Amino acid sequence: VIGIVVDDAIMVLENIVRHREQGLPQVKAAIVGAREIYFAAMAASVAILAIFVPVLFVKGVIGKYFLQFGVTISAAVMLSLLESLTLAPMRCSQFLQVGGHTGLSKLVDDAMLWSTARYRGGLSWCLGRRWRVLVSATALFVASLALFGVVRKELMPAQDQSMMLIQLETPVGSSLESTDAAFKRAEAYLMARGELDRYYTAVGGFEGGEINSGMIFVTLKDPAARPVPPGRSKAFTQQELQDVFRKELSALPGLTKVILLDLSTGGGGAEPGFPVDFTLQGKDWDQLAALSEKFLSEMRKSGLMVDVNSNYKLGMPEVQVWPDRVEAAKRGVSVATIGNAINAAFGGVRAGKFTRGGHRYDIRARFAAVDRTDPKDIAKIQVRNNRGQVVPLSALVEVKERNSLLSITRHNRSRAIRLQANVASGKSQGDAIAAVEAAAERLLPEGVKLEFAGGAETFKESFMGLVVALVLGVFVAYMVLGAQFNSFIHPALVLLALPFSVTGAVLALVLGQQSLNMFSMIGIVLLMGIVKKNSILLVDFTNEQRKRGLGVDEALKHACPVRLRPILMTTAATIAAAIPPALALGPGAETRVPMALVIIGGVSVSTLLTLFVVPCAYSLAARLESHRHDARLREALAELGELPAPASGAPEEARL
Repeated sequence: VIGIVVDDAIMVLENIVRHREQGLPQVKAAIVGAREIYFAAMAASVAILAIFVPVLFVKGVIGKYFLQFGVTISAAVMLSLLESLTLAPMRCSQFLQVGGHTGLSKLVDDAMLWSTARYRGGLSWCLGRRWRVLVSATALFVASLALFGVVRKELMPAQDQSMMLIQLETPVGSSLESTDAAFKRAEAYLMARGELDRYYTAVGGFEGGEINSGMIFVTLKDPAARPVPPGRSKAFTQQELQDVFRKELSALPGLTKVILLDLSTGGGGAEPGFPVDFTLQGKDWDQLAALSEKFLSEMRKSGLMVDVNSNYKLGMPEVQVWPDRVEAAKRGVSVATIGNAINAAFGGVRAGKFTRGGHRYDIRARFAAVDRTDPKDIAKIQVRNNRGQVVPLSALVEVKERNSLLSITRHNRSRAIRLQANVASGKSQGDAIAAVEAAAERLLPEGVKLEFAGGAETFKESFMGLVVALVLGVFVAYMVLGAQFNSFIHPALVLLALPFSVTGAVLALVLGQQSLNMFSMIGIVLLMGIVKKNSILLVDFTNEQRKRGLGVDEALKHACPVRLRPILMTTAATIAAAIPPALALGPGAETRVPMALVIIGGVSVSTLLTLFVVPCAYSLAARLESHRHDARLREALAELGELPAPASGAPEEARL
């Protein structure tokens, strides 16, 4: 924001200084300089606001970020505009002194004069080859689009917050004691690590209460306080430690599953989630179970995902008692009597109450522990029939032992199996989600539906909504500029800077090895607003020169070199303000670096190409418009009988 809010003041101050150097008095130079730049400053600031208006309506987590960011930027830009058009000219009229360049000031001024001379020559060369320049610039932009396939895409960048959540599981059916013993081995390993600061363990279940699972919430030491392992030049980052913990904890006896959750990539949700998260929904459990196994296999083989997991967990030992209704009816025993007897023997029934110390307690009666440890003990139970006779349950029921599900999940009133995974180190969340979608195209039969959830759902909704809002923002900016320029062509010329800013942004992400995430998208949206400023300066001042009687190319050759200095100054200010966050210093740098790199790359490439592409496009558009105007004029004169209309097959020169 710091680099953006000074842009308007730079444009006003530079224009006033230019008039002072041409000999105007202080007050007159302030008035004329501010008046000349008023339209360009106003158009540039309103264009920034216009790009943020649709983005503010993006829903979800990313919409919350954009709302705060957009309101802050908009308020700062409008206050900056007000200051640059009121207080800045007033101060210049009283205190501005020009001339007498010495030292660094003279060095900078000489460099600017040299750059202006070189630019003037390059501009003349480009204006003589307009089509070649435009085609080359378009080809560069199209080629840069291929880089989007190289850039990793994710909702939130992984940050070293020194916190992680480890979910562990023992075999299904394990007792609480054996699960606790396995967790103690995991705790012993973690305590031996020098990077650990403290931890908290909960054994006996999460998300459903299974006694064979639990979690360990780990807090690491600050990055600067972590020991440097032998053979390494620096300490492990949090993400590197997650890979180490995953590998070494998986080797401990008694653990069947080790899942690590990076709390920094949750996207602002209420609970820590997985970057890849979806449900398979259908009517047939067996069909869903078979499909889930196929999806799990595809996800593991892709190499894009780790910690692949499913909530379909078969293996919980269960004893099922099946009554023989026909035999029970013959012997005069009801099914309810059978159920009550088994419940009393194994679950217990209330047999009475007793009082002690002023408190009343229930008395529950059931079989002794030695008589209820084996499923065969059920056959020893005896019940009375309706004739008062004792009948053994062994003659009335069939006892079966089988494995069952730990939990049954439903989603939207359908049976559902939920599959989740983390993204492998160095891989893209977008590629992982695309791999799941590709697998769904091949594997899903009729009647089974795949629905994304959690972080994956937020990723898809946020990016799609942001793209739509960005397109609408460009359209709104075009309409606003069209109203300001009173033209359909000139706003399009101004917007030519946008594609090249995207080229610079994606190139910076690739070179900086950063991902396309929520924060880099904020930078791209910001670019859509700020890079138009250079085009507005060029187009507006060229229009002013044409009103004074200069031809198109002459106006461009005069206006563009004059506006080179404020363009370079505003660009330098924007880049300078983005350099500190781009250096990745301090906590939270992972969120600032992508945005800073996007701004640096986008502004640099856009400025370089705008200085040549916009004048060429302006010249070409002006000539085409002139040709159309001449053609309409000739047709109008021909209709009035003052000039014969040229034949359709006449040469171009005759028709013009």
